[in-house]
Amino acid sequence: MQSLTEEIQSFPRKQLRKQCTRVTSLSGRRIIESWKGSTVTVVEDPAPPEKTLGYVPDTTWDLQVGVITPYLLLGSQDAAHDFGTLRKHKITHILNVAFRVENVFPDLFVYKTVSILDQPDVDLPPHLQDCCDFIQKAHAENGVVLVHCNTGVSRAPSVVIGYLMSCYGQPFEEALSLVKSARPAASPNPGFLEQLKNYKVQAINGPKP
Repeated sequence: MQSLTEEIQSFPRKQLRKQCTRVTSLSGRRIIESWKGSTVTVVEDPAPPEKTLGYVPDTTWDLQVGVITPYLLLGSQDAAHDFGTLRKHKITHILNVAFRVENVFPDLFVYKTVSILDQPDVDLPPHLQDCCDFIQKAHAENGVVLVHCNTGVSRAPSVVIGYLMSCYGQPFEEALSLVKSARPAASPNPGFLEQLKNYKVQAINGPKP
């Protein structure tokens, strides 16, 4: 009994038709792989790519750091994970208010983690006292604090707004304007905005931002 390979090899060559396969790589490169007998040819596919639905993920790092005060900075987890950015801004303390985001330089910086979910129904004010205490302590030690969440859009800006209201006695609109000016991407979710508007605080005496 012949093996499958032997059977294929015994076919008359004229019965073997030329075959080809179109392949699209993850990068979007399209190629045509064709073979006839034992000869394989690979060429670029000249056909334009088909229109696709969906989105192309943005894989660029967001290293923009908003300077709220000389000792209080605001950014994303990308900035918190980039050693060059941390050194550039002379950061000594990092307040991580993300959820399940690692503190990657525990031996080089002072960390505080206050895990907050970015959901409108999450009760934000109970978290603010811990955050304010950490920032104030870092400032007393002549440190520079980076406050970050995942994207630096909702949770971290909300915490910084709460800090400005609590420790500087700033009105909500003024604190929000300062944060957006320092980091244009800042956009707290509607639930956090509403809670901050109604946030009643006893201002702590401190230097003006």
